[in-house]
Amino acid sequence: MPADRTQEKNAAATAAVRGPEDDREFLDQADPYRRELLAHCYRMLGSIHDAEDLVQETYLRAWKSYERFEGRSSLRTWLYRIATNACLTAIDQRGNRPMPSGLGAPSDEPERPVVASPEVPWLEPAPDAVVVADAADPAAIVAARESTRLAFVAALQHLPAKQRVVLILRDVLKWRAAEVADLLGTSTAAVNSALQRARERLEQDGPARDELVEPTDPSVRDLLDRYAKAFEDADITALLDLFKRDAVWEMPPFPEWFVGADVIVRLIVAQCAAEPGELRMVPAAANGQPAFGLYRRDGEGVHRPYQLQVLAITAGGVAQVSAFFDTSLFPLFGLPQRA
Repeated sequence: MPADRTQEKNAAATAAVRGPEDDREFLDQADPYRRELLAHCYRMLGSIHDAEDLVQETYLRAWKSYERFEGRSSLRTWLYRIATNACLTAIDQRGNRPMPSGLGAPSDEPERPVVASPEVPWLEPAPDAVVVADAADPAAIVAARESTRLAFVAALQHLPAKQRVVLILRDVLKWRAAEVADLLGTSTAAVNSALQRARERLEQDGPARDELVEPTDPSVRDLLDRYAKAFEDADITALLDLFKRDAVWEMPPFPEWFVGADVIVRLIVAQCAAEPGELRMVPAAANGQPAFGLYRRDGEGVHRPYQLQVLAITAGGVAQVSAFFDTSLFPLFGLPQRA
């Protein structure tokens, strides 16, 4: 019998011996954790689509097993256990999701045609509205942004799956080592060892330590307005002034990536030459960072989705742009199909 039919049959059997009040109790208690579980699965998997699927699977498994939940741990811990194990299985089956800058050296030939690698399961951005905590405490909001920033999630993808789990549960979610050991079925010493190795790997291969400016800073708003205007006006000189000298540009599904403001501008001129008014920028928010939906005018005069840009902004200007050409992401960010 196909897996989905078996799942439906098991769910129906469970529902038959359980009343609607049991379902309401489960939903009332479990639903408040849905958003944080989605953020957890996204950090683990690097794909917002996969994360949504795994959260749905987590809730289905939990719902079917709820009458056997004995309360020896909190419901939140129990849900995290189910979600984490589902993520580990998914990683084992699907592998990791890199960014171009994590695969090799940058290109110094921006005029050379780039070739897409659609067979690579690239990292995906995630909307702030989905993965950044909705908290009253400003410090909690900042911490949530930091733990979902694109460079951090990309760095996690280079860790072995068990080290990734340990680092997220210990350093992001602040679980005790004993709790993590219980979830993974291992010892506290093994958890501490894995955490040390994960931290060392991130220190070596993780994101640069340039301090990102918070998206709510007024200076960021002004820079973003000028950035959008430079694209829409096809003003290359203005664009050059906005990038840091050592800025990074990458654009999945193309494996090539580029370093240096002058190289990036040459790339844009060579690969994305546009006339004033041909491009439009619609603001968005992704991974705790400012973002734009970039639209390009087609032969019918309609501006249609072209790429989703996620920006890293420092005091020195635009430090990195990750431009995703997967236009199926636009609806997730509330971006329209034409601008």
